Amino acid sequence: MRALSRYALPLLLITAVIGSFVVLQLEASALFSRDGLGQMAEYASGFLEPDLSGTHLRAIGYAAMETLAMSAIGTLLAAMLGLALALPASGRFGLLGKGLSRLLLNALRAIPELVWAALMVLAAGLGPNAGTLALALHTAGVLGRLFAEALENTPSAPAEALRLSGSDRISAFCYGTLPVLWPQLIAYSLYRWENNIRMASVLGFVGAGGLGQMLYMSLSLFQQAQASTVILAMLLMVLAVDALSGWVRMRWVRG
Repeated sequence: MRALSRYALPLLLITAVIGSFVVLQLEASALFSRDGLGQMAEYASGFLEPDLSGTHLRAIGYAAMETLAMSAIGTLLAAMLGLALALPASGRFGLLGKGLSRLLLNALRAIPELVWAALMVLAAGLGPNAGTLALALHTAGVLGRLFAEALENTPSAPAEALRLSGSDRISAFCYGTLPVLWPQLIAYSLYRWENNIRMASVLGFVGAGGLGQMLYMSLSLFQQAQASTVILAMLLMVLAVDALSGWVRMRWVRG
């Protein structure tokens, strides 16, 4: 019985992999044939010589700034909306408010960014506005849940002491709870900003602007050199944002 349970999981995984090949009808012989490998190598070789012309680099610079703006504004809007929803979601306005706000937060983050972007493109038209709204709505659901959990785990003694000394609820929250909570809010927001940089680069595939739209156009026209330059710009932008986010966390959060 023990031997059967030990080998049952590997056999189940192998069966699942074989079943996946059968269901998807993947032609491995054609994929790894000499002609197939040659075509893949020829297509990949087009990415080895990126287009560094001035016109293309200027267009990439503008699209990169657009992507950064989408992610930054989307994260800022999401942080404000998430904090507003986190207050009732943490139980500070009764059970009814907690249930409704948590339901709304679950609905916001249950819909992926690409789906939100497709909906926002229909509502707001093509361009960065749709991408910004899509990032803001999904990220608000994620940050709101994180902020609510942070609020629930924050010590209530400082705020209660201020309330006992005569402060109102808003003052007690701003001076007793928020200073303790602030490092976590910054850390969560910076982490989601890093994620939104990557996602903003993808939302262009549904017409939400930025580097993703340039990459989609280049790939659609089989312009491998131009697409390679866009991919390099995405990589450099993500590395720069990661470094900046790490520096901010070291200076503001941990300091």
